[in-house]
Amino acid sequence: MRLRATLGALALRLDGNETPEELSAALAEAPEMPLEVEVAGPTPGSVVQALLEAAAARNLEVRFRPPRGERRVPHTEVVDHTLRSGQRIASAGTVVVLGDVNPGAEVVAGGDVIVVGKLRGLAHAGAEGNEQATIWALELAAKQLRIAGHVAVAPEDAPAPAGPERARVEEGQIVIEPWGRRRGA
Repeated sequence: MRLRATLGALALRLDGNETPEELSAALAEAPEMPLEVEVAGPTPGSVVQALLEAAAARNLEVRFRPPRGERRVPHTEVVDHTLRSGQRIASAGTVVVLGDVNPGAEVVAGGDVIVVGKLRGLAHAGAEGNEQATIWALELAAKQLRIAGHVAVAPEDAPAPAGPERARVEEGQIVIEPWGRRRGA
């Protein structure tokens, strides 16, 4: 265990060798600042419980963060075939479909949805709340698109797409724009 003061918080590193008693004693003497906790090794639940109880007793805010040098990097899932009605692909990362997404098929991704073909089924990018996620398709003809918590429904008289398009969130709404062509060309 290592406890040190940083600008605006106490940095607490748990290595997995701590006991609940050691942790409680260290926090009892610590200044009243928010705790930024890094769990760097296997840590028993009793230690985590002691941490939360000691922080609650002193009314300290607790923030957990991943160990230094480690980040969660979602993977990219590649689907190498057309998705037919009734098929559903879900991934925490980006989904790339090398084929069409037919009506009745669904693609749900925590990241972007990229369709190298016609998108006529449901696409939900940023399903875990990521508003920076986008939906790309060579032909975007879906009746409904979702990005994070936003939903766009195509109008009944929507013109056929004239090439690759991208859907993204701008000012709280999903916008669809041409992609891959020069502006004014």
